[in-house]
Amino acid sequence: MALVIPATAFVVSAAPSTVQDVSGGYSFTALGDPADHTFNQLLSINDFGKIAGYFGSGLSPATHPNKGFTAAPYSGSTFANENFAGSQQTQVTAINDWGNTVGFYALSSGANYGFLDENGVMSSVSDPLTSSKPAVNQLLGFNNNGEAAGFYNDSKNNSHAYIWDRVTRIFTPINPPGAVSATATAINDHGTVAGFFTRGNGSTLSFIKQGDDWRTLSVPGSRTTEILGLNDEGAAVGMYEGTHKRTYGFIYSGGTFKTISDPNGIGSTVVNGLNNVGQVVGFYTGPKGDTDGFVADNHPVGIPVVR
Repeated sequence: MALVIPATAFVVSAAPSTVQDVSGGYSFTALGDPADHTFNQLLSINDFGKIAGYFGSGLSPATHPNKGFTAAPYSGSTFANENFAGSQQTQVTAINDWGNTVGFYALSSGANYGFLDENGVMSSVSDPLTSSKPAVNQLLGFNNNGEAAGFYNDSKNNSHAYIWDRVTRIFTPINPPGAVSATATAINDHGTVAGFFTRGNGSTLSFIKQGDDWRTLSVPGSRTTEILGLNDEGAAVGMYEGTHKRTYGFIYSGGTFKTISDPNGIGSTVVNGLNNVGQVVGFYTGPKGDTDGFVADNHPVGIPVVR
């Protein structure tokens, strides 16, 4: 997850034939903050349908910065700004069922740090091992137990995954075997951690860590597979790179990858979050080059299911 994620058009191509496309089983709804119709990314959705994300490409931080928000359940009829005080840019990356959030913010120096927002009280979070110049430290996942998943960069700009506990304030390293660089993106209520890592040959694979058990995952035929979200049932979502560098969203469940791509996209879909009731959120590149957020579910159109 980078602070600046430009909208890019990709060459349209078919998904790898070995990966079943289940997009037709989902109902997609475009959703974005009306403050910016050109760039929205939805990054997380809790079990009550409340969504976290941001608008603004960040390509010009002074004039088009990332600005964080949360959106009212599912329909997005109400957007609430959420930005770290004194920051130039903010992304809200994860929201739990209590409505508390984590994310990261950037200063004008280019340094960025994680944050926790509990009931409107925001605090900065940064692993003390962060040594990159400028500093890079981000929180990307959050569960109902107050545990966050994230990473920091070292002096060589390699990423190091970790879990942070809001009660103990302890950072616990997550080190996938064979990783040169690693990012933890999600943690569920059972303490299972997921993310992605890069090997020495440049390939990017995903991991799921449950206790001492590690699973390394890659979409067949893809050089890049990134898990970005994980629910309590063990289902994961993310993105993979197909032919011609086209990106597809996926859901991983029961040991199988399946493609989810928004039909309005022209060549790129990223599924960034999911909840326990079948709803997913993400973003895609539209025909005008805009980056548009979406929420989708595999239930009847427009009817969110809440436990």
